[in-house]
Amino acid sequence: MSDDVQDGFVRVRLDLSYDGKDFSGWAKQAQGQRTVQGDIEDALRTVTRSKETYELTVAGRTDSGVHARGQVAHVDLPVELWAEHRDKLLRRLAGRLSHDVRVWSLTEAPSGFNARFSAIWRRYAYRVTDNPGGVDPLLRGHVLWHDWTLDMDAMNEAAAALVGEHDFAAYCKRREGATTIRTLQELRWERRPDGVMEATVKADAFCHNMVRSLVGALLFVGDGHRPVDWPGKVLAAGVRDSAVHVVRPHGLTLEEVGYPADELLAARNLEARNRRSLPGSAGCC
Repeated sequence: MSDDVQDGFVRVRLDLSYDGKDFSGWAKQAQGQRTVQGDIEDALRTVTRSKETYELTVAGRTDSGVHARGQVAHVDLPVELWAEHRDKLLRRLAGRLSHDVRVWSLTEAPSGFNARFSAIWRRYAYRVTDNPGGVDPLLRGHVLWHDWTLDMDAMNEAAAALVGEHDFAAYCKRREGATTIRTLQELRWERRPDGVMEATVKADAFCHNMVRSLVGALLFVGDGHRPVDWPGKVLAAGVRDSAVHVVRPHGLTLEEVGYPADELLAARNLEARNRRSLPGSAGCC
């Protein structure tokens, strides 16, 4: 599949962040709900005085209520429009966008760059507190309160069994024609000095609800409702388990997206479009 930029256009990379509380996720919705993509595309059209809406492609589509600190997107703009507005575009977007979404940089992307398909990993953080008094009011929009004491060592032991390349069907909401095979590169918990527990979840890509389902399973281990080996058994079963709770979205933040060196971008772009199967499993394409 070709991803060449059309003649007369330039691909622009956007680095951005947003508070997901009042957004119905990243992607534009047919019913007209407020979304991050919709807000930015509308702002771009307004500040460049364009009749046309230029569509954004994002590294990772976040669900309703999920935040992002290090989101990446790209947009293809006419060369003349980019040349006219590039020096003032960032400041004009800052004046147009609502305060819960910010674009931090706009740069001409190197050849072969695709915000989604060139990425080699995405890193999320999920934050939770087991403080019996609840969540710090200043953090309540970004930290989940879990009303049970959590054993972090047990959670990390359980997490270790989930790292690697697996079929995460048991932890994903299935989508027709989409694979659930992913390589989970890192999954670990740390307790910050303020007592908040922070899960780092890093993978080449994620399927729908994967991070929040993994966190939900590990919280059940941490509070003693399930044994340490339970999340691994759920993974091996390969089917959704009704006991796996998808935790609330406000504790989740997309922290960073990783890309290879510029000369490897095009190759990664093509590789990421191939449907994966595990060794020994059936399937092609």
